Amino acid sequence: MPRDKARILVFSTNNISDPGIDLAGGAHMSYPPEVMVVNVPCSSGIRPSWVLHAIEAGFDGVFIAADGTDCAYLSDCTLRTGEVVAMSQELLREHGHNAKRLKMAAICSVCAESFVGHMEAFTKVLIGLNEAAAA
Repeated sequence: MPRDKARILVFSTNNISDPGIDLAGGAHMSYPPEVMVVNVPCSSGIRPSWVLHAIEAGFDGVFIAADGTDCAYLSDCTLRTGEVVAMSQELLREHGHNAKRLKMAAICSVCAESFVGHMEAFTKVLIGLNEAAAA
């Protein structure tokens, strides 16, 4: 992957963040084409091993588009997703990867601009990490 690009795997929730991401596409908002979205029912169901696998399979970063307080399944989804992120970051560190390669933010069904902003900012962070690792 060229240094000015970063492959990002996004875990997006079916009911909450997917509509916001779809809205970004439908409104022709520009975000890096290297972003790949995988749908999950609830952000708290993501496994830390999935994050590690994505990084070791060649993604530069993983973004969890979390349900936040709008989760239809769990009242403590935000807490649980935060625990998934902490465990995932620890697993990344244990395998020699920078924990900054994982980012989480709540993305709601109308958060198209927020999603695009997160992708642009995260891409810059990942490019910086890639450059530092190559030096």
